[in-house]
Amino acid sequence: MSTPTFRNSPPTPHSCRADADPTRREWSAALRTATFIRGCFPAAASLSLACGPIADSPDATDTVVETETIGDTTVVRTVSGSVWRGDATLVPETSVGELDGPEEYLFGSIGAIAVDDDHNVYVLDEQARHVRVFDAAGTYLATLGRGGKGPGEFDVPVGIAISDSRVLVRDPANARVQLFHLGTWEAEEWRYGPSNIFMNTPLYTDDRGRVYVDISTNEEVRFIVMGSDGTHLDTIPAPDAPDGFDGGKCSMNVRGESGDYWVSVSATVPFCPDWDWTVHSSGHFLSALSTAYRIHLGRDEDVLRIERVHTPVAVSDFEREHHRQRILDRMRRVDAGWSWDGPPIPDHKPPFRGLAAGTDGRIWVRLWTETQQVANEEHDPANPESVAFTLVEPIRYDVFEADGTYLGAMVPPEGFRPSPSPVFGRSFVWAVERDELDVERVVRYRIALPAS
Repeated sequence: MSTPTFRNSPPTPHSCRADADPTRREWSAALRTATFIRGCFPAAASLSLACGPIADSPDATDTVVETETIGDTTVVRTVSGSVWRGDATLVPETSVGELDGPEEYLFGSIGAIAVDDDHNVYVLDEQARHVRVFDAAGTYLATLGRGGKGPGEFDVPVGIAISDSRVLVRDPANARVQLFHLGTWEAEEWRYGPSNIFMNTPLYTDDRGRVYVDISTNEEVRFIVMGSDGTHLDTIPAPDAPDGFDGGKCSMNVRGESGDYWVSVSATVPFCPDWDWTVHSSGHFLSALSTAYRIHLGRDEDVLRIERVHTPVAVSDFEREHHRQRILDRMRRVDAGWSWDGPPIPDHKPPFRGLAAGTDGRIWVRLWTETQQVANEEHDPANPESVAFTLVEPIRYDVFEADGTYLGAMVPPEGFRPSPSPVFGRSFVWAVERDELDVERVVRYRIALPAS
């Protein structure tokens, strides 16, 4: 029996609801073509112009936006300013999860979360292999599923979503999507082909009720697209990286003996370019190469390219040496003579480090930020592996409407975790927090905009 392989892929939210399935032609074209977006006014040819205030916000008087049409691509470039006119924050309102207490409020390892239209929260616990349901106030309602291979059970659950009044859980080890109807919790399943590669990809859905199930191989990342009734509509690949991009050039590997076994260890050069993508709630791919602030959103007829003037964050000498030494120490535990065989650590960080799509179609861009040195209060000078400082990189997002309008930056509070994928709504964000005792909690935050 082959051993399952786990690989990581870009994290992303979530799901929206839908009423009916489109035809095969409609959604197949949606994921293989491009986009549209509004500018200051329609452009019939290539055109660049500076816009006045974005109409969505009468206070955004300093916002300057340029639009340009290049072939089938419409570029919306924010030069300065934002609709929110400052940084938005997240205010915690409800928290679910305890260190001690009733078992239904204790989490082992939260792998994914989902939220329905009534703000009920569904928490996939990968360790316990079940889904727990809580209402908007954080009160426990039900537990769905358990470990196993039978009806309503999970073997290796790795993704969850809400669609068409049902909870969907991807369980690749059982080669199926397990469903539970909201309220009645009646179970059903959608079968698909087996795979021994269990990607940690979210279970994507779109606002037409289509479901995107990862069935990747060692050679290709691809999805089965299912209709709202579980019908297999098509099999599609993930978007290809641009020509010339080599994601493997920043990988370094070492192999050595450890007793009776061979050990292989790998490391990635910090701050190297990356190819990011996710499925937008419209059913199109959202993708970007992190070397420049250019994000592409496919649409039925053309492509939208979102740009923003960006000042790159420098990599400090301390930060560079810290990362370099950690990698050297790790690799030399396997091969004492190993030397750095990858490209050097860049002088500047890429503009962003991840893309996420909100349930309302908004686009959330996680930025690279300036790293801060924080003193380690538990530092032991007598222990050579104890560090005097830790590096902390504040989490920060840029937020755009689906038409490319730059709303502003979002600064989450301490403890907020970008993984597993938060659920980004229009007024609220749901995410996992982990405290100093490693207790996991699911927190609902209200989006607080800066004062006008």
